[in-house]
Amino acid sequence: MATHRLTVQQGRRIALRAQLLDARRPVDLIQLVEDLTFLSVDPTSAVAPAVDLVAWSRLGNEYWQGAVDDAISDRMLFQLRGTVRPMGDLALYLEQMARWPQNETMRQWLADNAEFEREVLALIESEGPVLAKDVPDTARVPYTWGAEGWSSRRSVAEMLEALNMQGKLAMVGRKGRQRLWDLAERVYPQVEPVPLEEALRERVDRRLAAEGIARKRVQGRAGDNAWWVELPGEVVQVEGVDGEWRVDRALLERANEEFEPRTALLSPFDAIAADRPRLLDLFDYEYMLEMYKPKGKRRWGYFALPILHGERFVGKLDAKADRKEGVLNVFAVHEDLPFDGATMDAVHAEVEGLAAWLGLGRVDYARDA
Repeated sequence: MATHRLTVQQGRRIALRAQLLDARRPVDLIQLVEDLTFLSVDPTSAVAPAVDLVAWSRLGNEYWQGAVDDAISDRMLFQLRGTVRPMGDLALYLEQMARWPQNETMRQWLADNAEFEREVLALIESEGPVLAKDVPDTARVPYTWGAEGWSSRRSVAEMLEALNMQGKLAMVGRKGRQRLWDLAERVYPQVEPVPLEEALRERVDRRLAAEGIARKRVQGRAGDNAWWVELPGEVVQVEGVDGEWRVDRALLERANEEFEPRTALLSPFDAIAADRPRLLDLFDYEYMLEMYKPKGKRRWGYFALPILHGERFVGKLDAKADRKEGVLNVFAVHEDLPFDGATMDAVHAEVEGLAAWLGLGRVDYARDA
């Protein structure tokens, strides 16, 4: 297989086009999720929940908060643990669901709590969609984690998640921030499972198209544990970057096309920011989510948003939405390199757009922001 050679600029353009972060914004949520293959789920809402923030960064202010949950309720998307995926992809996951879990500790916990599982399924069958708080904790063996073996209500949450991963329960919506669960047979369409090996191949093909340019990884992420198979695409070397890369063929053909850039504020859970080594190698951009660090050890802030400007990541936005006061507090705009006037204007315009989308009346910049 011939090896193509790309400049760093070409590699960046391929990655950004694949993630729909050029000037030609998508216009449809379901098509967006199909193209990206998934949206990451995390409830942290210092600015906005991850699924909403990722969608907004592509679709702009035409996207409304909660539209992903609406699409789940309408059976157009489905949630599988920490990801939201197109319902049309369900067949690619059914056989993996049927084999879950592979982890022996979880397998034993489920075996020890077989009666608990039956009670949960019977409750939902008779009562309809339920919240976790409505499910009695009758676990024979509590689910524990951490040095203290703390469990609290974790047994209920873990059982619901496990039944979701096994394809027995499906999320059907929310009440506030709480998920509603129903029997998967009442939610999912009746489709024939794609055999696992074929499903993994199709999933990895689509992930490469969504990432544009990638290297083989020992472990997958966000449920796409298929990167161990031989990557598809074209073999490339990126100028000044070690290692062999693979590039989606269609995007490789567009490597020399004119690139229409824009400025974007991204979720810390955005897929383009999740592969930190790739981010550093391709974009010379260092990033870390610091919400789990002690405040005094944070460099960029609790929930700093990566800032994309054109073909480069140029900084981090440390901000928090104060919904009660109707203000977006900007504690700092961290500049990796000093912004020129045009860059600063573009970033401020995005911040104002973010505040407007969140329904906040003003942006309050700290003195040194």
